[in-house]
Amino acid sequence: MIPITDPALLQSLVDHAGMLVLGLDTQGRIQWMSRGLEKLSGYVDDELKGKDWVASLIPLEHRAAAYLLCRGNKGGDRSRSHIKPLITQEGGLRHVEWFHSDIRNDEGQVTGILCIGRDVTELQLTREALVASEKRSSAVLETAVNAIITMSDSRLIETVNSATERLFGYSREEMVGQNIKMLMPQPYREKHDGYVQNYLRTGVKKIIGIGREAVGQRKDGTVFPMDLSVGEALLPDGRRVFTGIIRDLSDRKQLEEKILQISEEEQHRIGQDIHDDLCQQLAAIGCLAKVAHQQLHKSSSPAAENLHEIVRLVTHANVQAREMSRGLMPVVLDASGLMAALADLAQGTERIFRVACPFRCDLPVEIPDNKMATQLFRIAQEAVANAIKHSHAERIEITLAEEDGNVLLNIRDNGVGIPDNVSGRSTGMGLLTMTHRARMLGGLLTVDLDDAGGTIVRCSVPVSAISKQLVSGGRL
Repeated sequence: MIPITDPALLQSLVDHAGMLVLGLDTQGRIQWMSRGLEKLSGYVDDELKGKDWVASLIPLEHRAAAYLLCRGNKGGDRSRSHIKPLITQEGGLRHVEWFHSDIRNDEGQVTGILCIGRDVTELQLTREALVASEKRSSAVLETAVNAIITMSDSRLIETVNSATERLFGYSREEMVGQNIKMLMPQPYREKHDGYVQNYLRTGVKKIIGIGREAVGQRKDGTVFPMDLSVGEALLPDGRRVFTGIIRDLSDRKQLEEKILQISEEEQHRIGQDIHDDLCQQLAAIGCLAKVAHQQLHKSSSPAAENLHEIVRLVTHANVQAREMSRGLMPVVLDASGLMAALADLAQGTERIFRVACPFRCDLPVEIPDNKMATQLFRIAQEAVANAIKHSHAERIEITLAEEDGNVLLNIRDNGVGIPDNVSGRSTGMGLLTMTHRARMLGGLLTVDLDDAGGTIVRCSVPVSAISKQLVSGGRL
């Protein structure tokens, strides 16, 4: 370093507006101060000359540390800086970062102390605001009921909150730094990296910004349904991070299943009552009316014709009541029950509503779990009812198949189609109920306009979901 020997140059540097400089003797008494420090503190050089700088400019609670760092290190290591509040003449406080240096004579003896500072008040306030903001954010995350996870674009978990630990059963240390797929069951685990890479390559969003139902896997291996919403952020350094908010749907799913179970039991009871009571009474009335008709016919009574019409109407009502009871109790307790029930649904639709309703099942699709078969039948039943009531279809086609590990149920009609703003309300609660039934089975239900006109309802349920239903139901 080239020494500055010109006093005028040295003085111009010291008196620069941004320079906060104090010249002290070895006891820490002020010998001189720069104009920048005069401006910041509000004091002039003559007012503080000869006074202890710490006692004059530093608040009481910080003085011991300032004494130690300033006078305590004379002749020692001066590389350490410190930030201390500085009292202005008006009583205000400014935060100053101080650096100290020994002033030596030609013999190397310490003759004074040079204090050089910079005003960091705004920087300190920014730091404090940032710390406070981080604490608030941390408090919000840690007290959140839902699990919150941040992930890098390389699929590595960066942060988790306490709710994530409780939900998945892993500790924070076990999750941070690991691939996010550790929280997913198969087959989603092996496919997840491909989903992210495809998004980063194409920019096509399939999950980001859209809430959806998914499945998670806990540390103990149990799988549970969850509501997942994913957000994306681009950090100032160019890094991309993803934030996932997860809500456990186990309780809601159990409630939905219980509600549907109660509904099924009630429908079954009503169907049984219609079959055992109403149908039997209608049959008895029909028999009595038929006998009376035969007697009147033998006596050539004019009333015989009217009674014949009554017999016909009672017989027709009995047939319709039996069809209704069969619809309320659709699926028999065997593996082929769904195929038989869908065939009956198609035949009954043709007889009652006078519309073409073929049922096609090219290869046998056996579903051993009666509850699942019943839910699939209800979806078909609701879709057929919607096609008749809302699409005014003249042809409704029901197909059942098994393909690529999924049971596929399609209901296609040639009606007027569905409006763009289709919702659960536009078809009563039908669409919403069908969607809930499909989700409860771990499947997916879509309602789309058919290319040939009309509407097509598609329900796809993984065969693995059927196995899980059997296990949870105690059948395996």
